[in-house]
Amino acid sequence: MIILGIDPGYAIVGWGVIEKQADGKCRVVDYGAINTDKNTPFPERLYQIKKGTESLIKVFKPDVIAIEELFFNTNITTAIKVAQARGLIIETAFENGVKLYEYTPLQIKQALTGYGRAEKKQIQYMTKMMLNLKSVPKPDDTADALAVALTHVQTNNTLNSNLMG
Repeated sequence: MIILGIDPGYAIVGWGVIEKQADGKCRVVDYGAINTDKNTPFPERLYQIKKGTESLIKVFKPDVIAIEELFFNTNITTAIKVAQARGLIIETAFENGVKLYEYTPLQIKQALTGYGRAEKKQIQYMTKMMLNLKSVPKPDDTADALAVALTHVQTNNTLNSNLMG
């Protein structure tokens, strides 16, 4: 099974592709980020995110996409822009016929560490260890995307309430 994990944003969209093998182990296929320039008009940035997401789907042909739910912070302008980018990523998944699962930050922390209040460094460490990586991928958004993909594997697709589509 090929899982595309996505950490949504509008400046940086982290992505990570892992394969759950028949023996239950996971291997990293690839990871990276869709970056948009802050000087580019916002609608064009959204278009770049859509095209980048389409490209990832075409190249890696994921069986599922796991995406992090929006964590609302105090900056409403940022939250609205991230929500718009996230909505576009979700729409792109559906448009391309890929099943999509959503995971909250709490679910990700619990799946990878067993503790819902784990710190970011703990999540990054577990992601590195579980995927047998030499170092934590950079930028952080990429490491977060791999953590979302691992969360999907760890939950064995039993969180049916999180299935979109």
